[in-house]
Formats: sequence, C-alpha cells, structure tokens
Amino acid sequence: MYAALVIAAKDLRQRFRDRSALILGFVAPIAVAALMSFAFSGVESFHADVAVIDNDRGRIATALRTALTGPELSGVLTVREADDEAQARRMIDDGAAGAALVIPAGFSAAAVGDEPIGLRVLADPDEPLQAEVARAVADAYVTQLNAGRLSVHTALAAGVPRSRGDELAAAVAGLRLPESLESRPTGHRQLTTASYYAPAMGIMFVLFAIGFTARSYFIEGRSGTLERIGAAPLRRGTVLLGKSLAVFVYSVVSLGTLAVVSSVAFDARWGPLLPAAALIVAMSTVLVALTTLVVAVARTERQADGFATIITFVLLLLGGNFVLISQAPEALRRLALLTPNGWALRGFTDLATGAAATSAITPVLILLGMAAAIGALSALVTCWRST
Repeated sequence: MYAALVIAAKDLRQRFRDRSALILGFVAPIAVAALMSFAFSGVESFHADVAVIDNDRGRIATALRTALTGPELSGVLTVREADDEAQARRMIDDGAAGAALVIPAGFSAAAVGDEPIGLRVLADPDEPLQAEVARAVADAYVTQLNAGRLSVHTALAAGVPRSRGDELAAAVAGLRLPESLESRPTGHRQLTTASYYAPAMGIMFVLFAIGFTARSYFIEGRSGTLERIGAAPLRRGTVLLGKSLAVFVYSVVSLGTLAVVSSVAFDARWGPLLPAAALIVAMSTVLVALTTLVVAVARTERQADGFATIITFVLLLLGGNFVLISQAPEALRRLALLTPNGWALRGFTDLATGAAATSAITPVLILLGMAAAIGALSALVTCWRST
C-alpha cells in the first residue's frame, strides 16, 4: 500500500505542476460555472410587460383592467395603456411591451348578450413567453365571463326582465369562478442556475481528466518509466492502484474546491456537507473506473485519447451538463439516468432544492454500483488481453 501511495504522490506532483491540469481542474470550472450562471440568471425570475387597448370602456372591460393591475399579478405583470393597436404594435416593436391585449368594442355588452366576444392578443415573436402569459390571462377571463353569461341567461330564463341589463352586467363584472389557485410553500427551494451549473461544469472538467490520465500512462510506457517501475518488486496492480488514487484525489479536490468557491462567490447550493461530499466521492470513484477502462481497452496513446474523448462527450451530452435536465425532452431525461454524471446531477439538484439529506443515498449507491460494474469490465478486458 505504501508503494501505491508513493506512486499516487508522484502522479499528483506531476499533475499539479502541469498548468493545463490546474486550469482544467480548478480555473476553468469556476470560470465556466460563473459564465453559465450569469448567462442564465434571467430564467430564475419572469416579468411580462403587456399593453392593453380598451376599445370598449364598459363595466366588464374596466373590471378586466382592474384585475390585470391588481396585487395578485403585480409581481409578474405590468400593464401599459395604449390608445389603439398601432400604438401597441409600436410599443412591441420598441421593446416596451412583449405582448398586447385588445379589448374589442361591445365586450361588456356581450356579457349579457347571446353571442360572446373574445379578446385578441398581439404577440412579439421574440417574446413568446410573454405572449403565452397574455393568452393565459385572456383565456382565464373569457372562461370566467362565459360562466357569468351562463348565470345571466339562467336569470333571464327565470323571468328577470332584459331592462335590467346594466344591473346584470354589473353583477357579472363582480363574479369570480368558484375554483381558484392558492400559492403555498412546498418546502423546497427554487433551483438557481448557479446551483445547477456549478456541479455540472465541475463534473464536466473532471471527466476530461480521463483522457489526461490515460495519455500519461502510455507516455510513461513509451518513455520507459513504467519499465523502471516494473523492475522494482511491485505488482502491476500496485502501479494501477497508485495511479487510480491520484485520479481520485484530483477529482475530489477539484470538485471540493469548486463547491467552496461557487458557494461563497455565486451563492450556489450544493446541499448539506456530508451528502454532498458523498456524491463527490462516488462520482470520483466512477471517474477512476472509467480511466481504468480506457487504459485497459486502448493500445496506444492516440487510442486512449480517442476513447476518452468519446466517453466524455457522450456522457456530457446525455447526462444534462449543458442543459437543465428538467427542461429537456422526456427521452433525454430517461437517457440521463443511464449515465453517472446524470445521477450525480440529480443528487446535487435534490440537495440544492432542499430535499432531505437521505435523497442522496440512491444516487450514491447507483454511482458506486456503476463504478463497480465498469471496474469489473476493465478487469475482464485486462485478463482477456493478457491471455
């Protein structure tokens, strides 16, 4: 074991003297995580600017405008008055509004009439989400209005005279659907971009260490270093163990440093210390197994570099390191669960949103199981090639 530690220490000294390894393991993850956090920070909050053109000026149209400017929507919606559609379109073109809601003439009268009149939405193609908000508001109010019309017609059928139309319109304007949405805390925090992309970028760059370590193994073989080590009373397994320990320590230190820096500098949440550390250790164990597999399969330095590149980018594309996996298509979300980085990100995401510390148990166990399976495959390949 002492010999393996000596070999690991030698590899770590070489790695920390290599500027490229320091950049890949420490500088680049922090820089890219910061860039991704700043680039996508706007998706954590949303606010829509909607222009309203009131061509009706009736009681129900006034009630709609009052509802749009009420305290319930003030946090997500700002209403801007427009005199006509031409002015609303200019506001959309200038960026002062992302969508416009047109209240047609006769809208209030239709509440007690036989034929409903709908609302129109003018949309900015560059702001599809704001247009969807405007459509949702319009659909909700028209649905409520139709329920009011049903009440009016029921009253008229019961014998209320049509001369009381204004009174009925006033009643409809004050109606609300019996169903309503109530906001309540779920006990979980919102996932911030920093909390997602900090571990995602850290995992991405430690995966690049697979190729770095595999190449160094073959470079040492070409330079005769492995032959000199082999001349000592050491088994090949001891040499591989030492190199594996170096990869493991490098990965743990890299992810651990990123966790501390991103938490302090970008307010990223990695979760409680122990489960987060367990995920880092489990992911680093998988990294060791993948490095061993590349060394076992490759015959040359170029092959090792090629295999490592393929493994790294396949895992990154499927595991969700580049995109928020919860917003990815269902097929990609399922494929992510076949990758170690996908499970690691799932664990970090659960911890970052306030899930119980025990939520990390399943990802950690699966990561360790993946490491064991990959390690067994590496052993089989090594035995097959040695026969």
